[in-house]
Amino acid sequence: MRPREIAIAGCGVAGLSAAALLRRQGARVVIYDQFASPRPLGSGIIMQPVGMAVLDEIGAGEAMRALGAPITRLIGCNTPRQNVVLDVRSDARGENAEAGLGVHRGALFQVLYDAALQAGAEIESGREVVGASNGRFQFADGGQSPRFDLVIDALGMRSPLSQQPKAPLPFGALWASLDWAGAFDPAALEQRYYQARKMVGVMPIGKLAGAQRNQAAFFWSLKHKAREAWASGDLAQWKDEVRALWPATEPLLAQINSHADLVFASYAHRTLRSPLSPDVVHVGDSWHCTSPQLGQGANMALLDAFALARALEWQSDLGAALDEYARLRLWHIRLYQAASWMFTPAYQSDSDALVFIRDWIMGPISRIPPAPQILAALVAGQIGAPLSAIRA
Repeated sequence: MRPREIAIAGCGVAGLSAAALLRRQGARVVIYDQFASPRPLGSGIIMQPVGMAVLDEIGAGEAMRALGAPITRLIGCNTPRQNVVLDVRSDARGENAEAGLGVHRGALFQVLYDAALQAGAEIESGREVVGASNGRFQFADGGQSPRFDLVIDALGMRSPLSQQPKAPLPFGALWASLDWAGAFDPAALEQRYYQARKMVGVMPIGKLAGAQRNQAAFFWSLKHKAREAWASGDLAQWKDEVRALWPATEPLLAQINSHADLVFASYAHRTLRSPLSPDVVHVGDSWHCTSPQLGQGANMALLDAFALARALEWQSDLGAALDEYARLRLWHIRLYQAASWMFTPAYQSDSDALVFIRDWIMGPISRIPPAPQILAALVAGQIGAPLSAIRA
């Protein structure tokens, strides 16, 4: 039987990981990306144990660990009372439980890009995919790709090959990757809140390949409708607002010299009923997208790629393989989409009632066993045992 020929739209986490895994099985893989030189977008993310397990399958796990920063705790305090309302520790899962890994998105992109190229994937840049039919991608310039046995949509939340989200979530975030500075916990994602209307966070993300200094991901919650006013407003006044919420951020704020030093990221909540469309199979955010509150986006994309590769390895019939892929991932995705939908308003919304529940009910309960163990497993991506299902 001849090797399958597979085309992937999108040179991000989902696309690159799928390419590396499928090439290791002997498929011919071509990735199409719109950028002249593929590159990552965004700042820092947390690789959880489930995502690191897939990177190990790809052969990129050790390279990622060498660049990332272990994160053993997620802690959030509400101001001005400074009471802890979020405290998730990886050791709640066991003394030797694997911690998360804070990484620069650029570092993750590079190790996956290198892995895909080393596996033999072909990458065609400058190709903006706008459609798919009969095993071919259609491009914005009117051209089309050759015919493939399978075409994969890894274009993310706004993929033209997927159903568009009805609307972005009310809150997005401003992000920046800055040199590590200040009295922050080097093994924790720390956040400060004012109600759920304001949030500032700092997370260690290690470094880029070849860099000497470790970095921090800095983020500030911002409503979509406030974005233009912020961009045209006084940067010094905004810094004063951040300092008032968390004075310790001063060494990071000192590195921000213009509005352009921060990138605004928007989020949406949407899950397709199935990853299988008539002409394409979806992976990552083109299938399911949500807020970053549980930090699962990249990890979910890696799990999707792993499940798809395994299903194609197990099943010689393409239709049966794609049905198997959907079965392997559907339960875990629905579980985490529901959890994210429930958690997000408690940390990004205008609701005083939800803040009261978070601070005076959820917070205390979260410290009573078995809640710490459950929360730690949830953040680690392990609820629903997704790896066991894929490896069975």
